[in-house]
Amino acid sequence: MDCLFCKIIKGEIPSSKVYEDEACYAFLDIAPQARVHCLVIPKEHICSADAIDGESAKVVAHIFTKIPEIAKSLGLGEGYRIVTNVGEFGCQSVKHLHFHILGGEKLSERMA
Repeated sequence: MDCLFCKIIKGEIPSSKVYEDEACYAFLDIAPQARVHCLVIPKEHICSADAIDGESAKVVAHIFTKIPEIAKSLGLGEGYRIVTNVGEFGCQSVKHLHFHILGGEKLSERMA
């Protein structure tokens, strides 16, 4: 598979790791859209939120239990935003499910 995020998980491409466990990996985005911009990805390749099924939902639930811990480690005590993009019109650039944690400053009320 020629997936950028799968290669990051395998250590084939360097990243600025923030968190890792048996099910997920978090790292800083190389093109941050906020003062703090971290990506959290499942280690299992799931193409997008559209591909989540009963089994992979367990991994997603695990990720969402870890996001507050990751956000706290990044100093996001004042709040943060979690975003995932799906498909071409949703501007999903890497076809591997990922959640953006954005914060470190007052974010715009606009989502686009």
